[in-house]
Amino acid sequence: MSREPPPGGEEEDGAPGGEDGGGGGESRGGGGGCYLALCGRPVHFEKANPVNCVFFDEANKQVFAVRSGGATGVVVKGLEDRNPISFRMEDKGEVKCIKFSLGNKILAVQRTSKSVDFLNFIPDSPQLEYTQECKTKNANILGFCWTSSTEIVFITDQGIEFYQVLPEKRSLKLLKNQSINVNWYMYCPESSVILLSTTVLGNVLQPFYFKSGTMSKLSKFEIELPAAPKSSKLSLSERDIAMATIYGQLYVLYLRHHSRTSNSTGAEVVLYHLPREGSCKKMHILKLNRTGKFALNVVDNLVVVHHQDTETSVIFDIKLKGEYDGSTTIHQFVLPPRSIQPYQIPVAGPASVTSQSPVPCKLYSSSWIVFQPDIIISASEGYLWNLQVKLEPVVNLLLDRGRLMDFLLQRKECKMVILAVCSQMLSEPERGSLPVIATVFDKLNHEYKKYLEAEQSYTMVVEAGQSRNNPLLKRPVRTQAVIDQSDMYTHVLSVFTEKKEAPHKFTIAVLMEYIRSLNQFQIAVQHYLYELVIKTLVQHNLFYMLHQFLQYHVLSDSKPLACLLLSLESIYPPAHQLSLDMLKRLSTANDEIVEVLLSKHQVLAALRFIRGIGGHDSISARKFLDAAKQADDDMLFYTIFRFFEQRNQRLRGNPSFTPGEHCEEHVTFFKQVFGEQALMKPTTF
Repeated sequence: MSREPPPGGEEEDGAPGGEDGGGGGESRGGGGGCYLALCGRPVHFEKANPVNCVFFDEANKQVFAVRSGGATGVVVKGLEDRNPISFRMEDKGEVKCIKFSLGNKILAVQRTSKSVDFLNFIPDSPQLEYTQECKTKNANILGFCWTSSTEIVFITDQGIEFYQVLPEKRSLKLLKNQSINVNWYMYCPESSVILLSTTVLGNVLQPFYFKSGTMSKLSKFEIELPAAPKSSKLSLSERDIAMATIYGQLYVLYLRHHSRTSNSTGAEVVLYHLPREGSCKKMHILKLNRTGKFALNVVDNLVVVHHQDTETSVIFDIKLKGEYDGSTTIHQFVLPPRSIQPYQIPVAGPASVTSQSPVPCKLYSSSWIVFQPDIIISASEGYLWNLQVKLEPVVNLLLDRGRLMDFLLQRKECKMVILAVCSQMLSEPERGSLPVIATVFDKLNHEYKKYLEAEQSYTMVVEAGQSRNNPLLKRPVRTQAVIDQSDMYTHVLSVFTEKKEAPHKFTIAVLMEYIRSLNQFQIAVQHYLYELVIKTLVQHNLFYMLHQFLQYHVLSDSKPLACLLLSLESIYPPAHQLSLDMLKRLSTANDEIVEVLLSKHQVLAALRFIRGIGGHDSISARKFLDAAKQADDDMLFYTIFRFFEQRNQRLRGNPSFTPGEHCEEHVTFFKQVFGEQALMKPTTF
């Protein structure tokens, strides 16, 4: 894979791999369900032509369009910065490489193989160029990389030179250099690692790591070539190597066109894990089962392999279980090959003209150039895209629900797709079996528990006051893979029970399965899940089952649950005693229970409860009458009013309310609705 788009409009294969082979006869695009797409808002730049040269800077993710060596203008556009930078510079010959420092404060331009020119873009700083020649005599500069806002590395065919740029002095200071024969180089800005290809065959790779003014030499390693080369010439091309961070670890990806084992046909991608310390190890092999021209991207921790001949792509997930042979894990692609989703290029021009229909973009074009991790550039059409993974189509392509969950839980934007899969799994026609549903719940709760434990550990450290001694301590990030009980309740379980599509036994089994899974991971079950179980049991008159669940403590005690049971007394009389037993076990204050019931408009249940514990002679009549009035039920109000009249008669020999009880407005309301004659008359003995 080349690093700079071809200058002068020459088309170059974007796919790494110089070997042509049979395409395996797959259909182009193969079926529906495209799971890869180009981003909706690409960077549009002036296409490459004899006057306009195009360059890409992988560190800042910027495209440079350089017209006439810069004399008639340079336009810089990036995916992040929507405002392009435009300037002119003197034409001092053909530009070989052009890049801004991190932060766009200093511009570096390479025009010859011996030196690099610099230009400050700092306010109030003179716009004068300054030059740095490479230190090594007779060396040729292959290219350069900015590693920070003021640090730059020159890569020559004889080694690397690490400089600090001093913009105010308009000069550079050599920090460190290293002599080594270099065939080609590659830079991974995310991990600040430069990889050098050394030796005659080019397959011994030497990595260097850069951090705040220091350059560290990491362990060199050898790439296993497919077979012993016939001649001693360069056998490993940079087109067949990529570097990318996958699941937080740096990997070198090698596209091997023929497997080392004779019984296997087709190319493969070999992943070498490159740690900061220790030796580089071959860890994974991705089987492509085809030959031809390929290109690599990494998107959302997935390795994407594009195949030019069939115009399709496949994805690999190294976290999914593969076949382990004792040293490496062999992976097959996760999903069947599919084309990138068709893309329409909008027609530019005045509004009157743009009513023309957009032009379909030629996908997998020979003018595409691919950069890590997820960049695709079409120099001939003047577009830069991010490649994106679409999760919705994956749901219908990966039918093993357990494997689908393993895949989805590792993706960035997974929450709503996972919840949709859960809903789909509980509904016809896709209804899953209970063991499958249990597996999915366990996978979700495993992630949920991991987050809860991390959050708990963090809280304990902070509360113990140890966070000051540990500046690296960070609050755990709640990713979209954390699906908690409220997510499941709101988006899946409550909707599922309301639909009433499934047989009630299945509904209850699903709810209990989710509760079982939470218990298995020692996650405290929220009361609203128990309430959902109780409501479902009541709807289907399964009171015997409810009684058993409570008796054997399948449903854990809680105040809200006890209140729900109290409210069920009218349809299931034993519920009253069950709730009282629960409240006694909770040793809750009786006043609190009454408050909870009244707040839920369970006025009669509250009155029955207070009578059950013998506290009805001392309760506030006004509180109950307020609640009864708010319930907007005249007969309920009548019942409560009559109860307190009878209490007054029994305690004081008169049904009337005393001024201290502040019930005047309720007496007035009672008269309005039922008439004065409905008031209870004092009875004398």
